[in-house]
Amino acid sequence: MRLYTLKSNCKYELAVSFCGNDNMYLLRENGLDFVDMQNLIESWSPEIAQKLEALKDSGISIKDKEFHVCAPIMKPRQDIICLGINYEEHATESASFSEKFACERPKTIYFSKRCNYAPGTGETIPAHEDIVNSLDYEVELAAIIGKDTRSASIENALDYIFGYTIINDVSARNLQTAHTQWYLGKSLDGFAPMGPCIVTADEIPDPQTLSIKCFVNNELRQNSHTSQQIQTVAGAISELSQGMTLQAGTIIATGTPAGVGLGFQPPKFLKKGDDIRCEIEKIGILENKVL
Repeated sequence: MRLYTLKSNCKYELAVSFCGNDNMYLLRENGLDFVDMQNLIESWSPEIAQKLEALKDSGISIKDKEFHVCAPIMKPRQDIICLGINYEEHATESASFSEKFACERPKTIYFSKRCNYAPGTGETIPAHEDIVNSLDYEVELAAIIGKDTRSASIENALDYIFGYTIINDVSARNLQTAHTQWYLGKSLDGFAPMGPCIVTADEIPDPQTLSIKCFVNNELRQNSHTSQQIQTVAGAISELSQGMTLQAGTIIATGTPAGVGLGFQPPKFLKKGDDIRCEIEKIGILENKVL
């Protein structure tokens, strides 16, 4: 199933839709009342899943209402955990852009990304032209943890995932390379577009089987497959959870493939008015414009 956060007349609602069914169902109208997506994730149970599935046959669907699709988790409780340089070809293009990316990586690179508010599909990405001269895009598969996770094995790590969404890990390359860490260049306001929904984990039993693409002004820039990830989703969850509790609602962005703006000669960085469309198989489309 696909879970959404919607907004209408300054009111936020959770909704669900199903593959092969064009209808969308507001949870509150169907007797399932949660404060927000974080609350739903924390409350999740087989009984709730069963009630949602039943809406396909007997639920009250949305009719004649206009809604704006927000990011499924607009204000994450904690910073987003990110995997850096997790596709080999992206490692090559990054190293060609800056020697600061050219290093041995015997272990997975992890960093965090501040997100005060995640823009949803159709919302804008601020250019921050006063401090940014090299704005870049990064389509990424994001896994959302469904229950507190500690010391997960690789074999059972996927059991802790609630679902998956798309994140555009927007980056200010001049800020990223000016510091010895990436936090500032990754964390400016509006730098974590997310959506359009969360697809529950049962619909994606293996996250290493998904095509992943990004278009800028309809030009295909990134075109890869999650099977090309260096560190798998299960491997990352297992490694992170050794000694660290991953709380329900934790968002893990699993890295971007080659084709980002810094990888071109000369670089193709974003400018005001550019349209970025991120697509991941089985999840959908996240589209945003730079403003």
